[in-house]
Amino acid sequence: MYKNENDKRRYTIAVIGDARVVPGSEKDIFAESVGKMLADEGHRVLTGGMGGVMEAAHRGARSSTNWRDGTCIGLLPGSNPASANPYVDVVIPTGLDHVRNMVVAQSDAVVAIGGGAGTLTEMAFAWIHRRLIIGANCDGWSKRLAGQRIDNRVRYPDVPEDKVYEADSADIVVALLSRWLPFYNGYHKSIK
Repeated sequence: MYKNENDKRRYTIAVIGDARVVPGSEKDIFAESVGKMLADEGHRVLTGGMGGVMEAAHRGARSSTNWRDGTCIGLLPGSNPASANPYVDVVIPTGLDHVRNMVVAQSDAVVAIGGGAGTLTEMAFAWIHRRLIIGANCDGWSKRLAGQRIDNRVRYPDVPEDKVYEADSADIVVALLSRWLPFYNGYHKSIK
């Protein structure tokens, strides 16, 4: 299990993507696997708290033997806590609608699975704020941006391969987090 260098807090990984997916579909299975593996590794799973990829990620996290209360965080776009999916432990109704995407993007890392315009905004905000971004190779913005840079800005001069990292499986997501999260998180710790 990877923890941050001070071992004082668990990393918070945002899982973003389609708000509606077919149960048992590729995206549903991918998101559930990612959620479970994130919890297995000791991370918190943050989503927009609604259905689809978000619900699948929380369902997966809840199925982990390493799950504990507080692992699944939902930042709701609306003001009604009852609209959260049933797997969310910590419900935060923001009343911000899509503006809450900026808050989601402030996670330690962002894992995109498919997604439409809302997912695109979260990925763009994460890019602007120099977060680690992993794009699942499945239909939607995650696949369209996986393996490339969102724009030409140089976020890290000493990391020429900085981009939206591409993942074909939950195992690859976890491997990328293990490889890159200490670096990206170290950068953010150095900002005052």
